[in-house]
Amino acid sequence: MENLSRYFLLGAGTLAGPFTFTDRVQMDSDKIYLDYNATTPVDPRVFKEIAQVARENFGNPSSSHCFGRPAAEIVKRARQQVSALLNAEPEEICFTSGGTESDNLALKGVVFPHLAKGRKPHLIISAVEHPAVAESCRYLESLGAVITRLPVAEDGTLAAAQVASALKDETVLVSLMLANNETGVLFPLAEIAALTRSRGILLHTDAVQAFGKVEIDVKALGVDLLSISGHKVYAPKGVGALWLRSGVELEPLLHGGGQEGGLRSGTENLAGMTGLGMACEILGSGMAVEGLRIQQLRDHLESELAATLDQQLIFHGHRQLRVPNTISLSIPYIDGEALLAHLDLEDIAVSAGSACSSGEHQGSPVLRAMGISSELAQGSLRISLGRWTTRAEVDSFVEKFTTIVRRLWAISPLYPKR
Repeated sequence: MENLSRYFLLGAGTLAGPFTFTDRVQMDSDKIYLDYNATTPVDPRVFKEIAQVARENFGNPSSSHCFGRPAAEIVKRARQQVSALLNAEPEEICFTSGGTESDNLALKGVVFPHLAKGRKPHLIISAVEHPAVAESCRYLESLGAVITRLPVAEDGTLAAAQVASALKDETVLVSLMLANNETGVLFPLAEIAALTRSRGILLHTDAVQAFGKVEIDVKALGVDLLSISGHKVYAPKGVGALWLRSGVELEPLLHGGGQEGGLRSGTENLAGMTGLGMACEILGSGMAVEGLRIQQLRDHLESELAATLDQQLIFHGHRQLRVPNTISLSIPYIDGEALLAHLDLEDIAVSAGSACSSGEHQGSPVLRAMGISSELAQGSLRISLGRWTTRAEVDSFVEKFTTIVRRLWAISPLYPKR
């Protein structure tokens, strides 16, 4: 296997006990959830911590009285928990409402000051970025920024040399995801950071789909800004964070009381911050073991699907340079939405591509950017495993999935009859 150290770098964390299945969430036993990249259940240990804070601490963390001070300590502890998982400094963590806000703050916060001075700043992104980055860049482009969108290879990878060739004197920011949300493919951020750092160009990474799946050390990775989201790591929805290296200056999007170091005004989401902090503490001690277990289940699932469907499935993305939980595949001669509907009738949850757009599925733009034909892109599925996925669920999924696919093939006018 190719050395992954140049794609992500290891961090450290020993704050909580390892995960066991006694901690698992209660799901209906007849339902199968394989859409962890869309969102994750709240870990019971996280929920317990949130509930205690919500019951016992209603004070405003910005207040200096006896109700505010304990709340401020809770925010401080959450900041320490998040920063510890990233090998960062607590004061470098800016809490947000999630990955989308973190991405918007990073990109617009860097670019707005340049636009205000009448400049035409240049940004570099990839053609497969999450909509939070892609749409932010489209908006900035309408204001005068210049955007370069780098293509990816057929296996979804991107080379550092592509970034090197695209850098200009006017480049102020490079924003590239650490792991793709549909294919799980990892980008070589450490290599790219060496290029940008030498030229004084800021490097942002949307790490929402990598965070909690691979260990990240921001000091070794070399990026300047990094976005994460709570609901991808068994914390609640509505909370995330932007890590920004000390010395990086951003124009805030929200103005008011000056919370979060002046970057994100508004009364702090105490319960959400608590949940994200606790989720990071849990990950700090169990992520490696959890990741290996999930990877083994993923590999088993892929091999079983390939065998039971006569090697007719097409798997997308690099086979090694990817996060351990994600499968992207296409089923020839079948529409992805039709397959999704049949799976839903069996109480099986997967995604047709990304779950982060409007819900309309016109064929994955990520796969199309990889050069996959529109027919195969239209028939694509994303399967993502997580903390509570079991071998029994995987085997049950394979059995039901195979039955549905063969049924749809039998009635498809496109499927070659033998």
